[in-house]
Amino acid sequence: MNHPCLSCGACCATYRVGLHWSEADPATGGLVPIALTEPLRRHERVMRGTSQANPRCIALDAEIGKHSRCGIHPLRPSACREVNASWEYGEASDQCDRARTAHGLPVLTPDDWFDAG
Repeated sequence: MNHPCLSCGACCATYRVGLHWSEADPATGGLVPIALTEPLRRHERVMRGTSQANPRCIALDAEIGKHSRCGIHPLRPSACREVNASWEYGEASDQCDRARTAHGLPVLTPDDWFDAG
């Protein structure tokens, strides 16, 4: 079965992705490419494209609801790592549900995690 996030991308085009500056600082072990971020507040950065009226992360390669991939998935910020797809781990995710709804997609259900084939 394909992971539902691979045909979604809604969270990456709904929320501001804030991160501590150290996540994008190679000197502190940060992995997020600093060129894909911009300053937000004194100790925070934000993924480019997500701090605007119609957010869309610069690392997102997607047609929302059809195909989606994160161009920096192994290097993505902790905020991204913390968002689970609804029912991926046995419970609904409010963030996932709100993002999908905002883009006209149905919320995921437990059945979305079973391969009908």
